[in-house]
Amino acid sequence: MGLLDDRVVAVTGAASGLGAATARRAVAEGARLLLADIQDHRGAALAADLGPAATYVHCDVTREPDVAALVDRAVDDAGRLDCLVNNAGIVGAVGPIDELDLAEYEFSMGVLLTSVVLGLKHAARVMKPRRRGSIVSISSIAGVQGGLGPHAYAAAKTAVVGLTRNVAAELGGYGIRVNAVAPGRIATPLTADLVAGDPDDVDAALERFRATSPLYRRPGVADDVADAVVWLASERSGYVSGHTLVVDGGATTGSPAGPRPGELNRFAAARPLVREAGRRGLGAAG
Repeated sequence: MGLLDDRVVAVTGAASGLGAATARRAVAEGARLLLADIQDHRGAALAADLGPAATYVHCDVTREPDVAALVDRAVDDAGRLDCLVNNAGIVGAVGPIDELDLAEYEFSMGVLLTSVVLGLKHAARVMKPRRRGSIVSISSIAGVQGGLGPHAYAAAKTAVVGLTRNVAAELGGYGIRVNAVAPGRIATPLTADLVAGDPDDVDAALERFRATSPLYRRPGVADDVADAVVWLASERSGYVSGHTLVVDGGATTGSPAGPRPGELNRFAAARPLVREAGRRGLGAAG
Protein backbone atom coordinates (compact mmCIF):
# COMPACT_ATOMS: atom_id res chain seq x y z
CA MET A 1 0.00 0.00 0.00
CA GLY A 2 1.38 3.40 -1.02
CA LEU A 3 0.91 6.53 1.07
CA LEU A 4 -1.08 8.13 -1.77
CA ASP A 5 -2.90 5.13 -3.23
CA ASP A 6 -5.70 6.33 -5.51
CA ARG A 7 -5.21 9.96 -4.43
CA VAL A 8 -5.58 12.61 -7.12
CA VAL A 9 -2.67 15.03 -6.78
CA ALA A 10 -1.73 18.14 -8.78
CA VAL A 11 1.80 19.58 -8.56
CA THR A 12 2.71 22.97 -9.99
CA GLY A 13 6.20 23.63 -11.26
CA ALA A 14 6.46 19.88 -11.73
CA ALA A 15 8.73 19.71 -14.77
CA SER A 16 12.03 19.98 -12.90
CA GLY A 17 13.74 20.27 -9.53
CA LEU A 18 11.65 19.84 -6.39
CA GLY A 19 8.45 19.52 -8.41
CA ALA A 20 9.79 16.66 -10.52
CA ALA A 21 11.10 14.86 -7.43
CA THR A 22 7.71 15.28 -5.76
CA ALA A 23 5.94 14.02 -8.88
CA ARG A 24 8.09 10.90 -9.00
CA ARG A 25 7.62 10.16 -5.33
CA ALA A 26 3.86 10.76 -5.50
CA VAL A 27 3.44 8.31 -8.39
CA ALA A 28 5.65 5.77 -6.60
CA GLU A 29 3.29 6.08 -3.62
CA GLY A 30 0.23 5.33 -5.78
CA ALA A 31 -1.06 8.79 -6.76
CA ARG A 32 -2.82 9.78 -9.95
CA LEU A 33 -0.95 12.89 -10.91
CA LEU A 34 -1.38 16.10 -12.85
CA LEU A 35 1.97 17.75 -13.60
CA ALA A 36 1.59 21.48 -14.20
CA ASP A 37 4.27 23.75 -15.63
CA ILE A 38 5.11 26.14 -18.45
CA GLN A 39 8.09 24.01 -19.53
CA ASP A 40 6.02 21.96 -21.94
CA HIS A 41 8.78 19.76 -23.36
CA ARG A 42 10.17 18.84 -19.94
CA GLY A 43 6.73 18.34 -18.44
CA ALA A 44 5.46 16.12 -21.25
CA ALA A 45 8.66 14.06 -21.15
CA LEU A 46 8.35 13.53 -17.39
CA ALA A 47 4.69 12.52 -17.71
CA ALA A 48 5.60 10.00 -20.41
CA ASP A 49 8.37 8.63 -18.21
CA LEU A 50 6.03 8.26 -15.24
CA GLY A 51 3.44 6.35 -17.28
CA PRO A 52 -0.35 6.32 -17.35
CA ALA A 53 -0.69 7.59 -13.78
CA ALA A 54 0.65 11.01 -14.83
CA THR A 55 -0.76 13.71 -17.12
CA TYR A 56 0.94 16.93 -18.12
CA VAL A 57 -1.06 20.19 -18.12
CA HIS A 58 0.31 23.53 -19.29
CA CYS A 59 -0.24 26.02 -16.47
CA ASP A 60 1.08 29.52 -15.91
CA VAL A 61 0.54 29.83 -12.15
CA THR A 62 0.40 33.63 -12.32
CA ARG A 63 -2.77 33.44 -14.45
CA GLU A 64 -5.97 32.61 -12.58
CA PRO A 65 -7.67 30.97 -15.61
CA ASP A 66 -4.75 28.53 -15.89
CA VAL A 67 -4.86 27.58 -12.19
CA ALA A 68 -8.65 27.23 -12.29
CA ALA A 69 -8.36 25.05 -15.39
CA LEU A 70 -5.78 22.80 -13.70
CA VAL A 71 -8.10 22.17 -10.77
CA ASP A 72 -11.09 21.66 -13.07
CA ARG A 73 -9.07 19.18 -15.15
CA ALA A 74 -8.49 17.06 -12.04
CA VAL A 75 -12.22 17.07 -11.26
CA ASP A 76 -13.18 16.36 -14.87
CA ASP A 77 -10.70 13.49 -15.25
CA ALA A 78 -10.90 11.88 -11.83
CA GLY A 79 -13.96 13.34 -10.13
CA ARG A 80 -12.01 15.13 -7.40
CA LEU A 81 -8.76 16.73 -6.28
CA ASP A 82 -7.30 15.24 -3.11
CA CYS A 83 -4.12 17.29 -2.88
CA LEU A 84 -2.62 20.37 -4.49
CA VAL A 85 1.10 21.07 -4.16
CA ASN A 86 1.92 24.75 -4.72
CA ASN A 87 5.53 24.26 -5.79
CA ALA A 88 6.19 26.60 -8.74
CA GLY A 89 8.90 29.11 -7.97
CA ILE A 90 11.87 31.17 -9.10
CA VAL A 91 14.71 33.07 -7.42
CA GLY A 92 13.27 36.35 -8.66
CA ALA A 93 14.56 39.89 -8.19
CA VAL A 94 18.06 40.10 -6.72
CA GLY A 95 19.91 43.10 -5.31
CA PRO A 96 20.04 45.78 -2.61
CA ILE A 97 16.71 47.17 -1.41
CA ASP A 98 17.59 50.68 -2.61
CA GLU A 99 18.12 49.36 -6.15
CA LEU A 100 15.01 47.17 -6.30
CA ASP A 101 13.30 47.22 -9.69
CA LEU A 102 9.55 47.42 -9.07
CA ALA A 103 8.62 45.50 -12.23
CA GLU A 104 10.99 42.67 -11.27
CA TYR A 105 9.61 42.68 -7.72
CA GLU A 106 6.01 42.43 -8.94
CA PHE A 107 6.88 39.64 -11.35
CA SER A 108 8.67 37.76 -8.55
CA MET A 109 5.70 38.10 -6.20
CA GLY A 110 3.37 36.89 -8.93
CA VAL A 111 5.25 33.62 -9.30
CA LEU A 112 6.16 33.14 -5.65
CA LEU A 113 3.06 34.35 -3.80
CA THR A 114 0.11 35.12 -6.07
CA SER A 115 0.41 31.60 -7.47
CA VAL A 116 0.00 30.18 -3.96
CA VAL A 117 -3.04 32.37 -3.30
CA LEU A 118 -4.61 31.15 -6.56
CA GLY A 119 -3.80 27.54 -5.77
CA LEU A 120 -5.36 27.80 -2.33
CA LYS A 121 -8.43 29.54 -3.74
CA HIS A 122 -9.21 27.01 -6.42
CA ALA A 123 -8.25 23.91 -4.45
CA ALA A 124 -10.56 25.09 -1.65
CA ARG A 125 -13.33 25.65 -4.19
CA VAL A 126 -13.48 21.94 -5.07
CA MET A 127 -12.40 20.49 -1.71
CA LYS A 128 -14.90 22.29 0.51
CA PRO A 129 -17.99 20.46 -0.83
CA ARG A 130 -16.23 17.11 -0.20
CA ARG A 131 -15.15 18.08 3.33
CA ARG A 132 -11.64 16.78 2.81
CA GLY A 133 -8.34 17.51 1.10
CA SER A 134 -4.72 18.52 1.64
CA ILE A 135 -2.90 21.57 0.30
CA VAL A 136 0.88 21.80 0.59
CA SER A 137 2.81 24.94 -0.38
CA ILE A 138 6.56 25.31 -0.74
CA SER A 139 8.03 28.09 1.39
CA SER A 140 11.75 28.33 2.26
CA ILE A 141 14.03 28.82 5.23
CA ALA A 142 14.24 32.38 3.85
CA GLY A 143 10.64 32.61 5.04
CA VAL A 144 11.46 31.72 8.64
CA GLN A 145 14.83 33.44 9.15
CA GLY A 146 16.29 36.67 7.81
CA GLY A 147 19.30 37.06 5.57
CA LEU A 148 18.88 33.81 3.64
CA GLY A 149 17.45 35.01 0.33
CA PRO A 150 16.79 37.99 -1.91
CA HIS A 151 14.28 40.51 -0.56
CA ALA A 152 11.33 39.70 -2.82
CA TYR A 153 11.92 35.98 -2.37
CA ALA A 154 12.09 36.30 1.41
CA ALA A 155 8.96 38.47 1.50
CA ALA A 156 6.98 35.98 -0.57
CA LYS A 157 8.17 32.90 1.32
CA THR A 158 7.44 34.56 4.67
CA ALA A 159 3.96 35.38 3.41
CA VAL A 160 3.44 31.71 2.44
CA VAL A 161 4.08 30.72 6.07
CA GLY A 162 1.52 33.21 7.37
CA LEU A 163 -0.98 32.42 4.66
CA THR A 164 -0.67 28.71 5.43
CA ARG A 165 -1.61 29.31 9.06
CA ASN A 166 -4.50 31.61 8.20
CA VAL A 167 -6.06 29.43 5.52
CA ALA A 168 -5.63 26.35 7.72
CA ALA A 169 -7.67 28.15 10.38
CA GLU A 170 -10.48 28.66 7.88
CA LEU A 171 -10.46 25.35 6.07
CA GLY A 172 -10.03 23.09 9.08
CA GLY A 173 -13.78 23.40 9.59
CA TYR A 174 -14.21 21.72 6.22
CA GLY A 175 -11.81 18.87 6.98
CA ILE A 176 -9.12 20.35 4.73
CA ARG A 177 -5.52 20.45 5.94
CA VAL A 178 -3.16 23.24 4.84
CA ASN A 179 0.59 22.97 5.42
CA ALA A 180 3.89 24.18 4.03
CA VAL A 181 7.44 22.88 3.59
CA ALA A 182 10.44 25.18 4.05
CA PRO A 183 13.48 23.70 2.32
CA GLY A 184 17.02 24.76 3.09
CA ARG A 185 19.90 24.48 0.62
CA ILE A 186 18.83 21.69 -1.70
CA ALA A 187 20.79 20.50 -4.74
CA THR A 188 18.53 21.14 -7.75
CA PRO A 189 18.99 22.58 -11.25
CA LEU A 190 18.02 26.01 -9.86
CA THR A 191 20.69 25.97 -7.16
CA ALA A 192 23.21 24.40 -9.57
CA ASP A 193 22.71 27.40 -11.84
CA LEU A 194 23.43 29.72 -8.91
CA VAL A 195 26.43 27.75 -7.60
CA ALA A 196 28.06 26.54 -10.82
CA GLY A 197 26.44 28.66 -13.53
CA ASP A 198 25.04 25.50 -15.11
CA PRO A 199 21.57 24.13 -14.22
CA ASP A 200 22.60 20.68 -15.44
CA ASP A 201 25.61 20.47 -13.09
CA VAL A 202 23.70 19.31 -10.01
CA ASP A 203 26.79 17.36 -8.93
CA ALA A 204 28.61 20.66 -8.38
CA ALA A 205 25.82 21.84 -6.08
CA LEU A 206 25.93 18.51 -4.25
CA GLU A 207 29.64 18.86 -3.55
CA ARG A 208 29.25 22.47 -2.42
CA PHE A 209 26.35 21.65 -0.13
CA ARG A 210 28.04 18.50 1.21
CA ALA A 211 30.95 20.62 2.41
CA THR A 212 28.72 23.24 4.03
CA SER A 213 25.84 21.13 5.36
CA PRO A 214 24.94 21.44 9.06
CA LEU A 215 24.74 17.62 9.04
CA TYR A 216 28.24 16.24 8.63
CA ARG A 217 28.83 15.57 4.90
CA ARG A 218 25.08 15.12 4.26
CA PRO A 219 23.78 17.47 1.53
CA GLY A 220 20.13 18.25 1.00
CA VAL A 221 18.59 16.59 -2.06
CA ALA A 222 15.28 17.01 -3.82
CA ASP A 223 13.95 13.71 -2.48
CA ASP A 224 14.22 15.10 1.07
CA VAL A 225 11.64 17.73 0.17
CA ALA A 226 9.55 15.29 -1.87
CA ASP A 227 9.31 12.95 1.13
CA ALA A 228 8.11 15.81 3.34
CA VAL A 229 5.49 16.87 0.79
CA VAL A 230 4.18 13.33 0.31
CA TRP A 231 3.94 12.84 4.07
CA LEU A 232 1.93 16.06 4.46
CA ALA A 233 -0.27 15.07 1.53
CA SER A 234 -1.01 11.66 3.04
CA GLU A 235 -3.13 10.51 5.96
CA ARG A 236 0.08 9.74 7.87
CA SER A 237 -0.05 13.44 8.79
CA GLY A 238 -3.82 13.43 9.26
CA TYR A 239 -3.76 15.56 12.42
CA VAL A 240 -1.24 18.12 11.13
CA SER A 241 -2.50 21.43 9.78
CA GLY A 242 -1.23 25.01 9.72
CA HIS A 243 2.33 23.74 10.08
CA THR A 244 5.51 24.68 8.20
CA LEU A 245 7.88 21.71 8.12
CA VAL A 246 11.49 22.89 7.88
CA VAL A 247 13.78 20.59 5.86
CA ASP A 248 17.23 22.13 6.27
CA GLY A 249 19.48 19.76 8.17
CA GLY A 250 19.27 22.02 11.21
CA ALA A 251 20.56 25.21 9.56
CA THR A 252 17.89 27.44 11.13
CA THR A 253 18.55 25.99 14.61
CA GLY A 254 21.94 27.70 14.61
CA SER A 255 23.88 24.61 13.55
CA PRO A 256 27.15 25.66 11.90
CA ALA A 257 27.94 25.01 8.26
CA GLY A 258 30.32 22.13 7.60
CA PRO A 259 30.85 21.03 11.21
CA ARG A 260 33.17 18.27 12.37
CA PRO A 261 32.47 16.20 15.48
CA GLY A 262 33.38 18.17 18.61
CA GLU A 263 34.26 21.39 16.82
CA LEU A 264 31.50 23.55 18.26
CA ASN A 265 33.12 24.87 21.45
CA ARG A 266 30.02 25.17 23.60
CA PHE A 267 29.34 21.45 23.16
CA ALA A 268 32.90 20.18 22.73
CA ALA A 269 33.60 19.13 26.34
CA ALA A 270 31.92 18.96 29.74
CA ARG A 271 32.67 21.86 32.09
CA PRO A 272 31.59 22.77 35.62
CA LEU A 273 28.13 24.27 35.88
CA VAL A 274 28.14 28.05 35.36
CA ARG A 275 26.47 30.03 38.13
CA GLU A 276 26.75 33.63 39.27
CA ALA A 277 29.60 35.76 37.94
CA GLY A 278 32.92 34.16 38.93
CA ARG A 279 31.34 30.98 40.35
CA ARG A 280 31.24 27.44 38.97
CA GLY A 281 29.89 24.09 40.13
CA LEU A 282 27.26 22.96 42.65
CA GLY A 283 29.17 23.99 45.79
CA ALA A 284 27.21 25.65 48.60
CA ALA A 285 26.60 29.37 48.28
CA GLY A 286 28.63 31.52 50.60
